[in-house]
Amino acid sequence: MKIIDQIYINGQFVKPLGTEELELINPANKQVIGRVVLGNAQDTRLAIAAAKAAFKTYSKTTVKQRTDMLQRLHDALMNKFDQLTQATIEEYGAPVSVATMLTKLAADAFLHTKEVAEEYEFTRIAGKAKVHMEPLGVVGAITPWNANSTHIANKLAPALAAGCTVVLKPSELSAIQTQLFAECIHEAGIPAGVINIVNGRGEVVGEEMTHNPDIAVMAFTGSTRVGKMIAMGAAEQLKRVTLELGGKSPNVILDDADFTKAIPLAVSAGFINSGQACLAGTRLIVPESRLEEVKRLIKTAIDAVKVGNLSDKTSLIGPMVNQKQFDTVQRYIRQAIEAGAELVAGGEGSPEGLEGGYFVKPTVFANVTNDMAIAREEVFGPVLVILTYKTEEEAVEIANDTSYGLQAFVSSGSLERANRVAEQIVAGRISVNGLHDEPKAPFGGFKQSGIGREHGIFGIEEYLEPKAIIGHDALLV
Repeated sequence: MKIIDQIYINGQFVKPLGTEELELINPANKQVIGRVVLGNAQDTRLAIAAAKAAFKTYSKTTVKQRTDMLQRLHDALMNKFDQLTQATIEEYGAPVSVATMLTKLAADAFLHTKEVAEEYEFTRIAGKAKVHMEPLGVVGAITPWNANSTHIANKLAPALAAGCTVVLKPSELSAIQTQLFAECIHEAGIPAGVINIVNGRGEVVGEEMTHNPDIAVMAFTGSTRVGKMIAMGAAEQLKRVTLELGGKSPNVILDDADFTKAIPLAVSAGFINSGQACLAGTRLIVPESRLEEVKRLIKTAIDAVKVGNLSDKTSLIGPMVNQKQFDTVQRYIRQAIEAGAELVAGGEGSPEGLEGGYFVKPTVFANVTNDMAIAREEVFGPVLVILTYKTEEEAVEIANDTSYGLQAFVSSGSLERANRVAEQIVAGRISVNGLHDEPKAPFGGFKQSGIGREHGIFGIEEYLEPKAIIGHDALLV
């Protein structure tokens, strides 16, 4: 039993003033593994005050000083790599291969940002003006539970590189993982007040951050519903917002693709991180004439998917994070069946032998129309729908017929054709013929998938404001 009864403010682990306690549950077996004491609004104000004071000196540091800190944070996470990975397995329910990947992504985020910051022109010339790219101030960062360390690193790294200080509200469901991350920050020797962490509820800690005038930027990853609330609250003081929100990503399989490769790939794309991923390719768009072939191939691919046994490196799907998320996924599956969708694989309930955890059967529906809830709303679980098209133009139209625009996938035997289709899809990232990643490329969404971008130059610039000095080279006459 792990008791998390400290938050991290001004370079010290301190007891929160808040007294509410929350049980931490292993989603693979529903056993209580810990308890966290949640911070309150006063704790948040203390953290903001520490970050505001630290900004006065941290904003004046050199690029070298800041990139050295990024290197130290990377090294500290690598020193605790196994502990962070194990905590991700036990507290979140990620299979070991996924947990290992998430920890590596978190550590690497600091290195990739370091490389970008070392080459970035913080001062440049625009005509006759000298332009300084200056840090905006204190960042209020809010991160979700589905990839705790990765999301924290993706918020911290660019903010620190820009010269901003941070108050972080991680998911209260990830307190054990966050505690280890906070220890890494402390061991990396980050100056007091530069990074502050308050465990707490969004309606308490997040609300204070959103409305506090000493927060200059709100950086949020989570649901579109909550993102809208943060944007509205931040608008009162014209705070900057970076919002990485939901998705219902299309995966377009063109008729010239190798379906024996594209369909198993589509299953992997749809079930990324047990389906608890905003970028998961959960709308599979295939030629109508090859629907029966697709169903046959997808059944074979689903049969090969391993669910449970989180210590098995070949397992792909773990449990949902908690009872609430399990119930949500079950509700969507029932609604789809009631709406007349054809159940190709999976269905309600847990896989046999895994009823003791929040496990969901990998589920696929066919005969789905794009007006059904299962095709339009983010399920956040291992549920995939098959939509059909007659022409390439219709495939693109279906792909874009969504309120989201975060990620998309395209498969084709012709790179020229795949790229032509990719360029027509309205999404922040599009992966062609594979599950690709580029950590220096921008990540973020169109439409209701968000505002702003993470990663690379684009991520750093979310925390910078250009200041033009004109006449900097002119003598007084």
